[in-house]
This record gives sequence, C-alpha cells and structure tokens, in this order.
Amino acid sequence: MRYLFIDTQMALMLATLLFLRNRCLEKFHPQRPLQMELLSLPALNRMAICGGTHGNEMTGVYLVQEMARRQKELGDKAWPVPIVLVLSNPRAMKECRRYSETDLNRCFTSSILSTPISDSSPYEVRRAHELNALLGPKESKEAIDVLCDLHNTTSNMGVTIISYSPNEWISLHIYKYLKMKMTSVPVRLFMVNIPINEAYSLESVGKNGFSLEVGPQPHGVLRADIYNYMKEAIELAIEWVSLFNSGAVIEGGEVETHMFHKSIDYPRDPESNQMTAAIHPQLQDQDFCCLKPGDPMFLSFSGETVCYEEEDSLYPFFINECAYYEKGIAFHLARKTTLKIPSVKVQRD
Repeated sequence: MRYLFIDTQMALMLATLLFLRNRCLEKFHPQRPLQMELLSLPALNRMAICGGTHGNEMTGVYLVQEMARRQKELGDKAWPVPIVLVLSNPRAMKECRRYSETDLNRCFTSSILSTPISDSSPYEVRRAHELNALLGPKESKEAIDVLCDLHNTTSNMGVTIISYSPNEWISLHIYKYLKMKMTSVPVRLFMVNIPINEAYSLESVGKNGFSLEVGPQPHGVLRADIYNYMKEAIELAIEWVSLFNSGAVIEGGEVETHMFHKSIDYPRDPESNQMTAAIHPQLQDQDFCCLKPGDPMFLSFSGETVCYEEEDSLYPFFINECAYYEKGIAFHLARKTTLKIPSVKVQRD
C-alpha cells in the first residue's frame, strides 16, 4: 500500500506537470488556428473600373469599351452593382503611348492633387485632378467605394493584384477570391505598403482600391488570352462585391503576398550611364520565382554573367518591364510573407 500511495502521488504530480506543459504549448504554439475576428464593413454601393491609364496598355482599353457597350445595352441589369466605367487617359490612348507628357499613374499623391493646376500644368496632372473629382476626392467620404485600375505588363506576371495597405481588407478578400477561383493562370498579390497620402496611382483615389496587372503582353498589342484573364478577374471581383453586399459572411484566413523590398537597375557604364548588360536568360520570365544568392541575374554584352549577391533570397517581379527602362529599373525585389485577414460581412443599419 505504501508503494501504491507513492506511485499515486507521482502520477498526480506528473499529470499536473503535463497539464501545465500543454497549456504553455497552447499559449505559444497553438495546435489549431485562432478564430479570425468578424468585421462589419460598409456596403460597397459604387464600383469604378478604369482602363487606359497608360494609353498603350490595350487590354484595359478594350475591356472597358466592351463593358460600356454591354452597359448601354442592358442598363441596370448589366451588373449586380452600379459600375462607373472610365477611360483614364484619352490623349495617350489616341497616340497609343504610355503617356503624353508625364506618367498619369504617378500623379495621384495627396500633394499633387492638392496643388492648384494651371494652363502650363502637364496634361496628365490636369487629368489626375479631373479623375480625382470624378471618383474621389481621395481620402474623403464621397470617394467611390471600390476602384479597380486595369494595366498590362510586358513581364511574365500572370494576374497580379497591386495594393497599398496590408489592412485594406476589401482588396485582400478580392485577391483571395480570385486566387481560389482562377485556375488557368497564376494569381499573386504585390503589396506596396506605403501611406495612402503617398500612394501615387489611380486606385488610391477610391475608399478601397487595387490595380490589376496582367501579362505578358507587348505594349500597343492585344492578346486574346490576356484579355480573357483580365475579363475573368474583373467578373470575379464584381461577383465578390455582390456576394459581400448580399450579407453573406465571407471567411478570412491567410493570404500569401509579396512585400516590396527594393528596385534593381541594370549594370551601367560609370561614365556614359549606358546599360552594359541585359536580363540573364535564366532570370527572364521568372517573375515571382525565388532568386537565391549566386543565381544569374544579368548577362553583359561582352558575355559575362552578373550574379545575385544579396544575403537573402528574394522574389523578382516586373522583370525586364519595357516601361521601366526610362525609370532605371530592371526589376523589383519583394519579400514573400503571409497575411491574416479577418472574416467580413456587410454592415447593416
């Protein structure tokens, strides 16, 4: 009996220690995912879809024109949510150029939009003020609820959503929905992660906004496959907005994103500033693939390989984008990370 009593005491002690250990493990290393908070957000009563911000990115131009034709034919029955359709840069579209005087998609910072314009102001700056009046004003209660700006890239980026804030739940949920529904093309998220007043592109005018980059497609060219990818993405975004407005609880979870790290220029001659190398063939078209130390990055015109020498493995994108030559950018680098987004439902009065 004495030995049985000792064994019982030891068993109770071990059970207590095991219970405390498991509680600690649950606290610091939960075995089950934590339940995400359910947020009630205002209804999305108005949506804008814009194309032609860059006049030679043809998919957005033709898609907005086709949507306008359908809207004219069907009226309010065209879409389950009211949609404003905008061709953003008519002058550049007419000339089939990226812009006529300055890049329109760099004209939407709060500073530029608050600076008075004059007859000498560049056309795109004046147009930015007009678009801000139509779809904003930026950071106001009157701004459109969801703004999607359509773009093409010459880089092999599939369907890429670009957003500014890791707390912009509407855009993140739309990305999550597209990634789940679109199976014929990669769908990714690039997070710029800067304050909204510094955000420079058109989508930042809306209360919730994102741009949709689809490629590869040469500028001034229209490809049917790229058109169909963009069309599918827009239809799914509209579908998600309608689902949200219906009152359904839309589950949150984890989403993979690429956070901007820095930009890389081409190797250049120190005296003439002329490029001395091109993107290495092993890197070309490898957008969002992991770039590891020692991997080929550039191939010089004399035949030498320039390798990646950063300490961390990062993810390149907008690789060899045609429009970025003038900006001195060969590609951007991003860090891959995971964001947790809450479940959402529409807020009822």
